[in-house]
Amino acid sequence: MSPSRNLAPGVIAALLPLVAAGPCDIYGSNGTPCVAAHSTTRALFSGYSSHLYQVQRDDGTTQDISPVSAGGVADAASQDSFCAGTSCVISIYDQSGNGNDLTRAPPGGAAQGPAQNGYDALADATAAKVTLGGSPVYGVYVAPGIGYRNDKTSKIPTGDAAQGIYAVLDGTRSNGACCFDYGNAETNDLDNGNAHMQALYFGLGTTGGKGSGDGPWVMADLENGVFAGADTGVVPGNPTANSRFVTGVVKGMPNYWEILVGDSTTGDLQTGWAGVRPTGYETMDQEGAIILGIGGDNSNSAEGTFYEGVITAGFPSDDVDKMVQADIVAAKYST
Repeated sequence: MSPSRNLAPGVIAALLPLVAAGPCDIYGSNGTPCVAAHSTTRALFSGYSSHLYQVQRDDGTTQDISPVSAGGVADAASQDSFCAGTSCVISIYDQSGNGNDLTRAPPGGAAQGPAQNGYDALADATAAKVTLGGSPVYGVYVAPGIGYRNDKTSKIPTGDAAQGIYAVLDGTRSNGACCFDYGNAETNDLDNGNAHMQALYFGLGTTGGKGSGDGPWVMADLENGVFAGADTGVVPGNPTANSRFVTGVVKGMPNYWEILVGDSTTGDLQTGWAGVRPTGYETMDQEGAIILGIGGDNSNSAEGTFYEGVITAGFPSDDVDKMVQADIVAAKYST
């Protein structure tokens, strides 16, 4: 049975105080806790005051960047000061407390990276500057050859366990190459077959179908295909997502999954797909690694920009995802 996709009056009443919380407070209070939480723009828990990300200068020295206050936006001024007169790259801390940090991805079955020993490059720390609530912050711009991964994670769903993912992305930066993903992937950096990963994909790929219009689309990379729904043709309900800031949701449980899509600056989420999984993917075999900007086998030719995202244990209801969307809108992403 599909979870409710309409906000009940009681949920609306509960929404107002939760908007002051972070996305992971909302998920956690509704029984689907964040087991990984990544953002270079803000804290995703209302009480989080530790490190969001690390910048590294050309000379190898590093500095951790934290929110300006608990639950607040990133201290971009600290980054600006540290990186003045040189260049910096970004690694991303996990805010969930599970140690699921993201740094340069190792070589995989599909590609070597351009860095030492075949590792992928890290993103330029200044390539995705925006504002959040009027304050300057930096996202993570992934160009081809850049990729992030953690193969030794904690508490990430495995097998056919239920999982939720959301991400805030740049809807104007994408391509059709494989694969601008964020989510659950293989732990050995290889293509281990259908259903061994479940990640949110954003781009123009059509290997397993596509949404309506010209794209780009929020879809799911389930390995050996990015899917807009259960069918391999056009899925009319899955919309083109080309607003400047896009909220994408991909979530699944045994032989049922959903895609939700919205503008991160206004409005609600639209259901792009809700139903059974594609043929051959009815039972998932998730392995629990986390990737950003690449495919499960380190396919690293994609382009995209990431601002924030989480992985949850359990299948969040649509009402809860809509609360998170309201929180994102209230944070006020802007150029």
